[in-house]
Amino acid sequence: MCTIDPGVRPQPLGIFPLPAGHLVLPPVADADPALADLLRGRVPETLPPAWRFFACACAGDAADALAALTDDLSPEAGYNRFVLSGDPTLYRALRAEAQGDLALLLDVVAYTLGLADRPPDPADSTGEVRAFVLMACAAYALEHDAPVRAESDLEAGIASALPVSPLLAAQLHLTLAETRLRRPDAAVLAIQHYRQALSLLAGSGLDDVRAHAWLSLGMLYQECAGGQRAPMLEAVKCYQEALRFFSRAMYPEMYALAQNNLALAYLAMPLTEASDQLRMAIAVQSLREALTVFTREGHPQLWSSTCLNLANALQYLPSARPEEHLAEAIELYEQVLATRDPDADPLGYGRVLANQGNALAHLGIFTHARPKLQEAARRFAAGGDHESAATVREMLQSIEQHVLAQKEAQRNNGGVSAPAV
Repeated sequence: MCTIDPGVRPQPLGIFPLPAGHLVLPPVADADPALADLLRGRVPETLPPAWRFFACACAGDAADALAALTDDLSPEAGYNRFVLSGDPTLYRALRAEAQGDLALLLDVVAYTLGLADRPPDPADSTGEVRAFVLMACAAYALEHDAPVRAESDLEAGIASALPVSPLLAAQLHLTLAETRLRRPDAAVLAIQHYRQALSLLAGSGLDDVRAHAWLSLGMLYQECAGGQRAPMLEAVKCYQEALRFFSRAMYPEMYALAQNNLALAYLAMPLTEASDQLRMAIAVQSLREALTVFTREGHPQLWSSTCLNLANALQYLPSARPEEHLAEAIELYEQVLATRDPDADPLGYGRVLANQGNALAHLGIFTHARPKLQEAARRFAAGGDHESAATVREMLQSIEQHVLAQKEAQRNNGGVSAPAV
């Protein structure tokens, strides 16, 4: 009979990225300190020789991990070879002999690799093994459009994992948060799961998982803020926590996404306090940081939206040099327009034109502002956005009134023009 040796429990199942997250550890003497480290998401520098395969898998070297298992004839080693190789012939041979928890784990991996149509029933398994099986059952339920069943499986998995493997419970909380969000009006529950996951992840070695959780939680707060200041401030705190780990050098895209979202959270807050002007400046700096990663060639859509956000922020940034910021905004709008298809998104194109025309008007460059605003008004009217069209027409009317005032001032001052407003 082939089953997992009860001497190594709990196993670090589901804690590390695949394939390591599916591997099991054979029994070795004096391994409790190393096992404790693994259960906290840390791979110690020195592991028992029989566990070297696990360190190789965590480092992303499946070939070395397989080589390290060559002389190991234990049931766990056979299972681990299947995890690392995905060999269906090996699966059938192992499955014919396996019983108990090892049979369940073999079937979970077979389902994950597409060699089985569905995961096994958790039967009378316990602890982290039961939670691991229930995680696969939840994935199966989601694939078959049964989110309520998936939520039930994940809740049961959390209850099973929590006493023995808190980090596996944290991973299940994160999955449950994402699953809850499939339902309307479930944001509060999802936030609770993110918070519980982050509490369990605190002090662990899973810095990347924790940073992704902070980023996801921030995006959720931002999405459901509804213009309220408090959830926006929570979003800001989440992004700041994520940026403690995400660096431009190691995680450039996550770094840029967190910087961009941090800026948008700041910009969405009303300017009601003196400190809000500082937040505006931080938002502009965050957008500039995002643009060190998001390039026109490598990330065209993200680059375009970030440039647009930066241009909009520069227009309203309190500054002793407003003309410089307006000029930069105008150039950014021009770059965005050069990459946009006016026929694919006429209203979006019109909004960029309107913003650029507004910046030109603030600089007093009315000859360039007029055609931009006129085209924007036409696109809004044609697209049925009559409110925006009316707003742009009011801007055009203000320009004409200002031009008339300038001419009147010139006459009154003997030909000397009045300064632009």
